[in-house]
Amino acid sequence: MLTAILAVTLAVPDLAAVEQAYSQWLGYKVVERGLVSRELAGSWAAPLAEGRRFIVMQPQSGADTYLRLVQSPTTEGYAAMKTHGWNSNEILVEDPDALAEQLAKGSPFRIIGPPRPLGGSPTIRAMQAIGPAGELNYFTRIPADGSSKFVKTPARSFVDRTFIVVLGGPSMNALREFYAGTLGMEVTAASPAKINVLQNAYGLPADFPTPLALVPITTGFLIELDEYPAAAIPRPQRSGDLPPGMAIVTFAARAFPATGLAWLAPPAKHAGLPYSERRSGLIKGAAGELIELVESP
Repeated sequence: MLTAILAVTLAVPDLAAVEQAYSQWLGYKVVERGLVSRELAGSWAAPLAEGRRFIVMQPQSGADTYLRLVQSPTTEGYAAMKTHGWNSNEILVEDPDALAEQLAKGSPFRIIGPPRPLGGSPTIRAMQAIGPAGELNYFTRIPADGSSKFVKTPARSFVDRTFIVVLGGPSMNALREFYAGTLGMEVTAASPAKINVLQNAYGLPADFPTPLALVPITTGFLIELDEYPAAAIPRPQRSGDLPPGMAIVTFAARAFPATGLAWLAPPAKHAGLPYSERRSGLIKGAAGELIELVESP
């Protein structure tokens, strides 16, 4: 059902600071600015978001995959990688080593995983950094020779677009069943993986295995499913508000089915990016993650 990642929405306590950080250090530009309308807040099942300032940012490449930042108060008990839901935004870059050098020169991005080969492939390199709102970003180079198994599209600017979103949940079986059964996606079998930043966050041994599966969308996008350690908790959230951190991932989707999706609000058309007057609706996944679908037949 899913055909592309259209946007990642972050709930941030200081909109101006995050805007400056992504603009100055990652080359993103603001392409839309405004206040969350009553209709849009209602479609998110988050009436408290009405009237809040938001911006939509686009990478230097001009790709139609956006970063949306919504001014939101902090939520006690939230920290990246410690709760279930969307936990990491993985962004294509041309040279993670050069980017790491730049970010080390006084940027608000704190590197927690230096550039290194990823997944046993020397041609795929990634680094991890915590951003100014406490969000976790991966910055990854995909080789132009097509040697990557699932993703075949390299960065088209020094820092480009989101191409993977990482979901953490308490049960791999539940995650796989939701994306395969409810959304009709191909899901790989789960296999043990060593995820350094996750092991460090929980104080686990370096060889601790994390069950990991992939949901390929196209050769340009995929979802990573991680079964989080037992110490992870459901994401704390104020009733009627957006969840903190990586709040929503927006996907292009095929025509909405008449039944089978438990909409949090009836699908409706919205102006602005990433909707462009297309119908959108919100559902909740197996780990409590918010999935926004934009109808793109």
